[in-house]
Amino acid sequence: MFTHLSAADGVEVTVDSAGTSRYHLGEGPHEHTVAEAGRRGIAMDHRARQFIAGDFDRFDLVVAMDAANHRDLLRLAPDDDARAKVVMLRSFADGADAAGDLDVPDPWGRPQAAYAEMYDLLDAACRGLVEHVRARS
Repeated sequence: MFTHLSAADGVEVTVDSAGTSRYHLGEGPHEHTVAEAGRRGIAMDHRARQFIAGDFDRFDLVVAMDAANHRDLLRLAPDDDARAKVVMLRSFADGADAAGDLDVPDPWGRPQAAYAEMYDLLDAACRGLVEHVRARS
């Protein structure tokens, strides 16, 4: 979604996606994820990979979707500079409360409507992230 929104706004970015565990390695996105993305005009072509410490050197920001992944990324960071790159995605949403719940709920195993709700959260957060990246350019 971030790639889609940034391209629509003319913001040039390099985006990659990776998990902090080996779970689902090499698998494509869940069918409900693909369906909801398609409904919103977003193409998905991705295979799961695991985040590695070297990724801190490749990217200016490392965006976590939930607190557990945020903690895992901070543990994996080799130094303070790398730790400073780790942010929560929903912290970029309008009205986000840093002390509040910033997790993007995982809809896996829930009905299709849960995927639509997740995408609504992602949309708001990714729009804020696009503005953040634009401001830093």
